[in-house]
This record gives sequence, structure tokens and C-alpha cells, in this order.
Amino acid sequence: MPFQLKLDKSVKKASSNIVLALDLPSHQPHSLLPRSIQILEETHPYICAVKINRQLVLPLCLFKEIQRILKSAQDLGLPTIMDCKINDVGHTNRIIAEYYYKAGFDALTANPFVGWNEGLKPVFEVAKKMDRGVILLVYMSHKAAEEGYGQTVQNPETGQLRPQYVTFAEKALSWNADGVVVGATYPKKIRIVHSILQEKVPIYSPGVGNQGGDIKAATKAGTRYLIVGRTITLSVNPNETAKRVRDIATQSLR
Repeated sequence: MPFQLKLDKSVKKASSNIVLALDLPSHQPHSLLPRSIQILEETHPYICAVKINRQLVLPLCLFKEIQRILKSAQDLGLPTIMDCKINDVGHTNRIIAEYYYKAGFDALTANPFVGWNEGLKPVFEVAKKMDRGVILLVYMSHKAAEEGYGQTVQNPETGQLRPQYVTFAEKALSWNADGVVVGATYPKKIRIVHSILQEKVPIYSPGVGNQGGDIKAATKAGTRYLIVGRTITLSVNPNETAKRVRDIATQSLR
């Protein structure tokens, strides 16, 4: 099943647009696996997908313990996103994508800074062949995002000056990306990106909660999916917190 169809089915089932960022602190590696599965089982009624970062893959290993987490997500009907931020030359990017997709991930994130030819083109080719998704980074959620994604760049063909993230949003359209990442901490940027993408490419917004992103502001600006991590994973009761975040997000859509 294509990534977007699987995600749509999950959204409908949970009445939720919350993607759980299962990014746990790694200072206690022995507890990462059981804690991850426990959080998944507790929060699954209130989330639509799971995002995993390298801070979990590195200590647990892609074809070992991570397989148990992916199997748990699959059994719960949750699509999985590998937040690997692919950012290398084409032949390397292709192999990276193949490994993550073969491991069981439904989608992955990639950095458009490397461009198309001999950059991300191989990733999109693999994704299409395997019926998986590619989500592009357009504007990240941390404070220094403006140093890269916010810089002004010149179009080599027209000489026109524009923000880097605007060009990335346009690439998401032309490359047929399955989504883009724009930090919930920057609702004005979300609004601008949404004006470019409309409903053709969905916006995923991390940074809610601990980083200061506001659910209502991001949703009103055009975010379709909210990526929430530490607010849920580090809470005393992940189940109740996930439900509360889901309910706030649902209300903000009205």
C-alpha cells in the first residue's frame, strides 16, 4: 500500500494528525527497546504514525532491535517514517534509501540541499519502485534554521533572489515529494510554504511543546501533520499526554 494511503487510513482510524517522534534519550540504551514498545502500545490510539531518528537506530541496530519496534508499529497499523535526513551523493543516497525501506520503513526524510541530479533523484526512484514515501526538509524547527534554510539565494538561471526554503518548497512540487517538513516554531514560514504547495504536498511540523511550537498556530498556518516527541515520550503518562495533544490538534482544525 502506498505511504499516503496507509497514512490516510491511520489518520481516519485514530481521528488524529499526530506523528509520534520516538526519539528517546540514549543515556540508558538497555531500556530503549522496551520503553519504545511500551510508549507505542500506550499512545497508538491517539497517533497516526511513528517517526524514528538515528539516535534510536544507532544503539538498537537497523536489522536487529529496530525490527521489533517496526513490527509493533505495523501490528498497530501505524506507518513509520525514518528521519535520516538523507544528504549525500546519489549512489550513496540510493543505498541508504534501499536499506531503510527494506528494513520496513514506509517513508524517509531527505535534504534538498544536495539537489536532484546525482543527489536525490535516486532516492525518489527507489521510493517509487518500492511504493514508499519521501519527505523533504524545507525549514527545520531549531533556532539556527535560518542560517541554512532561511538564507537568501540567487536563481542561477533568472538571477532572482529568494529565500532558500521557498525554492525547496517549489522543488517538493516538481519532484512529487510525499511531504515537507516546516517547523511548528515558524508559523509564518508554514503559511508561505502552504501558499506554494496548497493541498498538493502536505506539511509536517515538528517543534511542538518543548521547542515552543504552538499547535493552533501551526495548524491555522497550513500544517497537516504535527510531529510531537519529547512532550509525549518524556511525560509521566504518555497515553494521557498523547490524547490531550490529539484533542488540542483536533479542536484547532475546527
